[in-house]
Amino acid sequence: MKTWHEIRGFPLAVRLLLVNQLGVNTGFYLLIPYLATHLTENLGLSAAVVGVVLGVRNLSQQGLFIIGGSASDRLGARGVIIAGCALRTLGFALFALGDGLAVLLAASVLSGVAGALFNPAVRAYLAQEAGERRAEAFALFNVFATTGALIGPLLGSVLLLVDFRTSALTAAGIFAVLTVAQALVLPAGRRAEPSSGLLGDWREVLGNRAFLAFALAMVGMFTLENQLYLLLPDGARDATGWDGAAGIVFLVGTVANLALQLRITRTLKARGSRGRWIAVGLTVMGLAFLPPAVLPGLVPVLAGALLLYIGVMVAQPFVMELIPGFGRPGLTGTYFGIFYVVSGIAAAVGNAAVGWAMDTGEQGAAWLPWACCALFGLASALGVAWLHRRGALPANPAPEAATAVGERSRA
Repeated sequence: MKTWHEIRGFPLAVRLLLVNQLGVNTGFYLLIPYLATHLTENLGLSAAVVGVVLGVRNLSQQGLFIIGGSASDRLGARGVIIAGCALRTLGFALFALGDGLAVLLAASVLSGVAGALFNPAVRAYLAQEAGERRAEAFALFNVFATTGALIGPLLGSVLLLVDFRTSALTAAGIFAVLTVAQALVLPAGRRAEPSSGLLGDWREVLGNRAFLAFALAMVGMFTLENQLYLLLPDGARDATGWDGAAGIVFLVGTVANLALQLRITRTLKARGSRGRWIAVGLTVMGLAFLPPAVLPGLVPVLAGALLLYIGVMVAQPFVMELIPGFGRPGLTGTYFGIFYVVSGIAAAVGNAAVGWAMDTGEQGAAWLPWACCALFGLASALGVAWLHRRGALPANPAPEAATAVGERSRA
């Protein structure tokens, strides 16, 4: 009940964006986890071609976050969000209707560009509209995103009993509904007047050494979050011999997220600095991989998953809250865009290291990938703690300043 009361206290734009994120993750995870199987088993494509199709989608998204963020600042977040959802609708529909390589590549590019547009734009819009309650808004954003990440694969597994085309068209339909809802209901929000050229904006952000150091320090958060879809489900399957055991990992996280996320954020927000809690959250995320490293069985894996989710719940809302504080309000979208580019590249390197550890661990060192993840988390925690001690992180947002931002964004 408290969660729903908290949601109702936000402006309409924030509430719509929360529902939007539930739909985005539902539609995305309804399709993407099953795409590789469709390409290989249904279409008969080689592993190399499948890698190209999936890689094009990732590259289109990760490489263009900066474009989506800058477009949000210069054109307004509302239009960028709508355009992103419309492109994702088209891209997912092409996955359903096309079997040729050219069509599949076009679908990958469109779905990747869509994510590059609306991901930084949504976060910039949310940061602007939430005012002094920015941390709570991002906490709720995490709740809705996690819930969608659970509903999506479950719904996708049911729809695949019909065929992949039905699953893809359903995902496209979800994004089409979101596009229409945003076009009809989402307010225009606030758009800053550019004070410099596009390249000048990028130079300003990339010249912010404290921000770049913070983005690189987040390699642990992004790398370890990805293990919810790689290492932890693999550990659950190995422990039980049952493919469905991976779903228990997501169920544990979703229940914990619904029960604890908002309470954790509201409690910690009033006690201590944001940098301190981010470091604590990253530490918990790293420690989450120790139980499966030293003990066999499903219970240690689920305990590790729960700790990982708790660490994310501690750190992530404050990470999102701090990012706009590194620069002027007119570059909020650009900061989010470049943050995801930098941390995404760093996390890709981290994921490659975890993958190597998983392969190597099969030769008699099963603990190796878990230990590798623990080190990533602890190293990131030390990096953030060092930045915090040096005073390189933005101060906790002052209620008066944050309220002023909220009032301007509604003007």
